[in-house]
Amino acid sequence: MTGSKLAVAVAVAAIAGFSITGAQAAGDAAAGQARSRSCQTCHGANGIASMPNVPSLAAQNEQYLLKALGDYKSGARKDDMMSLIVQRLSDEDVANLAAYYAGLGAPQAVPAPAQ
Repeated sequence: MTGSKLAVAVAVAAIAGFSITGAQAAGDAAAGQARSRSCQTCHGANGIASMPNVPSLAAQNEQYLLKALGDYKSGARKDDMMSLIVQRLSDEDVANLAAYYAGLGAPQAVPAPAQ
């Protein structure tokens, strides 16, 4: 195999291996729950936000949460508060938080007051 063909083969193998590993890597929801304390101020206890313009995280798709947190960390997604907070998270923290919030039940609708 020539040098360039070998380089392509190695790159393809690395990408395939990363994809498989990434797809199989699931976070630890219990560790995510412990780490979520700093998230609760804005996103609420159990991932249900009560502040306007702050999303609830309960029952969000795990892959979406991984992407969103990764985008805040890389700067691809902008929010001053989230950008500060996510910089302190390791990749393991991000996976654990995503697993925790994805595993929570969907927020229940609050019944309207009787009239």
